[in-house]
Amino acid sequence: MTAARQAGTRLAGKRVVVIGGARGIGGEIATRCAGEGAAVSVLDRLVECGSALAASIGADFHEVDLVDPDSARSVTEYAVESLGGVDILVNSAGILRFAPLLDVTVSDWNELFSINTRAMLTTMQVATRSMIAAGDGGKIINIASMAAKKGGANEGAYAASKAAVVALTRVAALEWGQHGITANSLCPGYILTEMGADTRTDDDVKTWASFSPLGRLGTAADVAGVALFLASADADYLTGQAINVTGGMVMH
Repeated sequence: MTAARQAGTRLAGKRVVVIGGARGIGGEIATRCAGEGAAVSVLDRLVECGSALAASIGADFHEVDLVDPDSARSVTEYAVESLGGVDILVNSAGILRFAPLLDVTVSDWNELFSINTRAMLTTMQVATRSMIAAGDGGKIINIASMAAKKGGANEGAYAASKAAVVALTRVAALEWGQHGITANSLCPGYILTEMGADTRTDDDVKTWASFSPLGRLGTAADVAGVALFLASADADYLTGQAINVTGGMVMH
């Protein structure tokens, strides 16, 4: 996590559910939302990490298995019920697998899509039904990836799952806008988080940083800042977008 920030009130009174909020981008978003006055519920499979993060920011934590559709649905329903409703849903959970297209297995493909895409549909269904019933609108923020727009070699299945996130989010914006619900996705570039750290070398970091006009890689805080904007009233007229947070590596 980044250094502590001055507490604010941009999300005072709002109820936020962060899927995949134990660490990384999701953890930073949960932290920023809580710091802006929101009541936050963190859902993740990482119990120890998620419980510690939730305790540190005054949030609730719920263990969830996103591979299991029943767990994804029931735990999200419980989190929403515990908060007394939901105003903002953040889908940040995701996994990464590298393999040439000729070597992608059905098992890997299914796992990527079950967590990166299918679970997102499930959690959106739960949150949106609650938002519609409350009649106060709401915000959905889905974390996609630069790979959705610029897939690289050996990440075909991952890129496909994230492109599906962008498409799913745009359809959600179209279908649910009549209820005052906005839906946007964020497409981070190379972000220095725990995901992929076990295969990331110093040379990788230097090479990837050179792709950005800013000359550096992103941090979870870089993405969380944009997510906080989307969660706030400042973004009430913004929907159906796939916003790049790539340091200029992708400019469309």
